[in-house]
This record gives sequence, C-alpha cells and structure tokens, in this order.
Amino acid sequence: MTTVDELFAAAAADVATGEVPACQVAVARDGQVVAFETFGDATDETRFCIFSATKPIVASVVWMLITDGLLDVARPVREYVPELAGAMGAVTVEQVLLHTSGFPSAPMGEAEGADPFRRRARFATWRLEWEPGTRFEYHATSAHWVLADVVQRLTGSDPRDVVEQRLCAPLGLPRALGIPDEQQHGLASLVPVDDAAASDVGMRLNDPEARAAGVPGGGAFMTAAELARFYQALLQDDQHLWDPDVLADATSNVRCTFDDPLMGVPVNRTLGLVVAGDDGLHVLRYAIFGEHCSPRAFGHAGAHAQVGWADPATGISFAYLNNAVTSDMLRAGIRANRLASIASALDRPST
Repeated sequence: MTTVDELFAAAAADVATGEVPACQVAVARDGQVVAFETFGDATDETRFCIFSATKPIVASVVWMLITDGLLDVARPVREYVPELAGAMGAVTVEQVLLHTSGFPSAPMGEAEGADPFRRRARFATWRLEWEPGTRFEYHATSAHWVLADVVQRLTGSDPRDVVEQRLCAPLGLPRALGIPDEQQHGLASLVPVDDAAASDVGMRLNDPEARAAGVPGGGAFMTAAELARFYQALLQDDQHLWDPDVLADATSNVRCTFDDPLMGVPVNRTLGLVVAGDDGLHVLRYAIFGEHCSPRAFGHAGAHAQVGWADPATGISFAYLNNAVTSDMLRAGIRANRLASIASALDRPST
C-alpha cells in the first residue's frame, strides 16, 4: 500500500526539478474528494487544460442522448449530420466514437468549429483517408467536432452549453468547455518546457478565442478535483444521468481492440473511454493506468501527461493535471504513470 503523502511528494518533486511549472493531483472515493493538492505556480482554484481528457466529458453527453432514445450509434452519421455525405456519411456514430472512422486528419479551426454554420461547411469538404472500420488511428480533434454537431442537432442547443447544463451543473462542477473570455481568469497558462515545445499545436489553447471555442476533443478546463469527481459520477451515478445499461456499456464494453500504431498494444476502447484490460499491457495504454489498477479500470489521457481514471475494484478515481508543454512525450508519460501507479496502490494491502 502507498500513501497520499507519497503521491504528493512525487508531484512536488516534479515541480522542484523543473519538470512542470505547476500541477494538481486528486483522489476521490465514495463520491467525495479525499485528497487534493496543488504544486507550483497555481492554487487549488486554478483550472488546467485537460487536452484529450476532454473526450470522455463530451462522450458522456452522447451517452445521455442514447439514454434519451435520441441517438443510435449504429446508424450512419449522415442521418444526424447531413453535410457528411457520400462515403463520409456511411461512417457510423460508433466508428466516430471509436476512432475507426477514417478521417483522423480532417481540418477544423477552433473558431470555425465553434460556429455551427462554418463547422458544417467545413464538414462538406472532408474526405476519407482510409476505409472506416478497418483500423484504429487517433482522431485528435476531428471526430469530436462531429460528435459536438450531433449533440447540437439533437438538442437544439450549443454543445458547450449542453455539457454545462446536463453534466457539469448536476455534478456541481463549473463550466468546463467553452470558457467565455470574461471567465478565463484562473486558467493555467500552458508553458513550453523545451525549445521544440514552443511551436506545439497545443499552445493555441493559451489564446482566449480558442479557449472560448470549447474544442470538444481537447479544450476543456478543470481542476484535478473536478476531473476526479467526474469519474466518481461514472462509478456511481447518484444523479441518475445515464441509463444504467448505457453507462455500464460505456465504462466496460470494449468495442475496439485494433492495435494502437504508436504503442503497439490493443487500444481497448469503449464508446468514449479506454479500459485497462487483463492482458498485462495496461501501463502501455496511454500511460494513464497505474501499475496496480484492476483490469476493470477505465479512463482517458490528455496530451502532455494529463490523467483521469476510475477503478471499480477500489472505488478510487484519480486525476493528475499539469501545464507543461513538452516535446518529450515519452518522458511525460513516464512521469504521469509514476504518479498513477502510486495512486493505484493507495487501497491495496502491502505484501
């Protein structure tokens, strides 16, 4: 068994050595945050860009639409987004959620995507890069612009507002996606920690317009405590936000086992999450799962070592966020996994 003090000491050491300018770690259980600390140039109220850890936030609203009977993920996406016509339109919503839809590089600017008219005009220019359903390739932003549009079509509301009203507000969380300029105080600035990182595409999320756009694949801002509470909701759903069968499917039913071309291990993807799995390769799945996570643990990573997961075996959820932008993603992943491994052993007896 490890201790919270060990977890905090490891996070503090990364700040002290200059690995990250600031970071937060949080552990939650039984619906409550039981440990939360901030290190470096930030406070407990500072919200960090969680990059692709945003994806489950958006996917969880998609699960609400499934719960409502408004969305069938087996249907072609063109039935919801008619601008995706021809071969593009034959892609299913499920494939979009699984990153098997064949348009990983489809372009969309932040401000463009935030405007439904410009977004849909851009959809009409997209073309498939490979046959849908034949492989996995991470769709960094493209797929979730489609999902955001599906949310808007089916609810009649801006997807940023839907996330706030249907997810954040019931969970007692502040607005996470699409932060208006006048509310951007307290957001951590991204800091390049090496020369190559200064030109990283993620640095655009220091721009107020990009933050307000609410990039659905990677532009949410939260504290680690808030992200840990989100994962508690996926464990317990005390607010009854999702049909139990829909939530169980989303948190446990692995629908995609294609190999990740980067890490060479099965991706173990559900409709929006990654499951640790029992093949002994869980530590290689985006470096989010700690060494002692159970096979049932689920979560998602974000660029530059953002981490969020929950483990049904212990009831623990864990989040680690930081504002370092680095070109050495391997080093960042090792750092994040070290913290995740400490967290994953918090409720395990010593041997």
